[in-house]
Amino acid sequence: MIRPIRDAPALLAVHRREWCRHWPSFSVLTTISESKKPDPAATTKGTYAFVSLGCPKNLVDSERMLGLLQLDGYRLVAEPDGADFVVVNTCGFIESARTESFGAIDEMLKLKRDGRTRGVIVSGCLAERQREQLLVDRPDIDHLVGVFGREQVTKVADRLVGGLDEQRSVFRPAPTNPFSDRQRLRITPRHFAFLKISEGCDRLCTFCAIPKMRGKHYSKPIEEIVAEARELAADGVRELVIVAQDTTYYGLDLYGRTRLADLLAELERVEGLDWIRLMYLYPMYFTDDVIDRIAASKRIVPYLDMPLQHINDRMLKRMQRRVNRQETEELLAKLRARISNLVMRTTFITGFPGETDAEFVELANFIAQQKFERLGVFTYSFEPDTPAAKLPDHLSEEIKNQRRDRLMEVQQEVAFAWNKSQIGRRLDVLLDVPVPAEENAWIGRSYADAPDVDGVVYVTGEKLRAGQIVPCEVVATQEYDLVAAAIGSPR
Repeated sequence: MIRPIRDAPALLAVHRREWCRHWPSFSVLTTISESKKPDPAATTKGTYAFVSLGCPKNLVDSERMLGLLQLDGYRLVAEPDGADFVVVNTCGFIESARTESFGAIDEMLKLKRDGRTRGVIVSGCLAERQREQLLVDRPDIDHLVGVFGREQVTKVADRLVGGLDEQRSVFRPAPTNPFSDRQRLRITPRHFAFLKISEGCDRLCTFCAIPKMRGKHYSKPIEEIVAEARELAADGVRELVIVAQDTTYYGLDLYGRTRLADLLAELERVEGLDWIRLMYLYPMYFTDDVIDRIAASKRIVPYLDMPLQHINDRMLKRMQRRVNRQETEELLAKLRARISNLVMRTTFITGFPGETDAEFVELANFIAQQKFERLGVFTYSFEPDTPAAKLPDHLSEEIKNQRRDRLMEVQQEVAFAWNKSQIGRRLDVLLDVPVPAEENAWIGRSYADAPDVDGVVYVTGEKLRAGQIVPCEVVATQEYDLVAAAIGSPR
């Protein structure tokens, strides 16, 4: 039987993500079978703290490593100060992410130098991308664990605690079958979880280093994904967030054709799930059967996250996106026409090498015309080991930042107008956490709000609790967020 760890500290894993501001004291839960948990009365092998950085795919890897360490007898503690060791699971996607990862590593290494922890293990995408160079630049790091070495984390911990340093790095080739993500210690609130349906990416976007870090695309079998979903639902998950590097590509490598629609049909049958949310959908392979499945479903929320990156045909070609403006507009029109109450989320890159003023204006006009309910903008990040780094006509940081700010101004008008249009509307809201120091006030999310990346709904109502889905009426807006009152019985 799967149960939460009731006696766990309020915050066991340090997860440096923006959404942590919304739940400062959530309970840590486990999808580890009770029969496989270590005996709490037994002597632990050691204590450790954990820092998790990066995207939801990396978060799933963190949760799997946390589960492995717990099963092996290590005890997770709330603070790195005084722990036997610290694991830092890093992101290496773009420069800003690497800067954050380096900062976390250096902070933990200072603790080690001050004698307040015995060792530091660095894992994840930055470790995979920089390999041994990390040990050259930061020789105080005890061990490196690459993306595909995560299953070896307990052996690495054993060597650290045992004082053995004959093998300081563990790197493995990308497996042809993705690792199972079951038996993980979840650090999200009990009522939602991320579920990774594939690993790696076959896209060759010129700006992106993910294939170098995470390898080629490999899909998990449908039956394995469904088994994990059932396990999560039995552990209290009501919202399942589907993630991958390329979600619409799911199944092509394993079955000879894309099978996202088939997977969704199976996930809809999992008892206990209320919301199924789709993230990281690529414009290619967005088939009619997937659209029909979403449109007809009562569990798949009408929310689609589809990063587009640009709209100008020359820019899309230089990015090697393999879609053009006409195809993109036709797909967007089809999605809007066939899926009721659809909320679209996308992201764009501005300041890509060679982006002209006219191409930037085309992108700004497209954003204003399409009125995406949710949108993020990134400035182009120079990545030395990507094809885009070799392109001519790189733009200055000043120009890139100016263009980003202008696009966000355009989007702000769109987002604020959409929020105002929601006043008076009735929405179901999934409650996440109480508002600090406020009585009968909660922070929640509607179907239009993915955890971590979107706004929230502030809800007032009596006798509410986290994890409930509450019928609400929207009464006001607060910039990118909504304010609502509970009007019906929660479920």
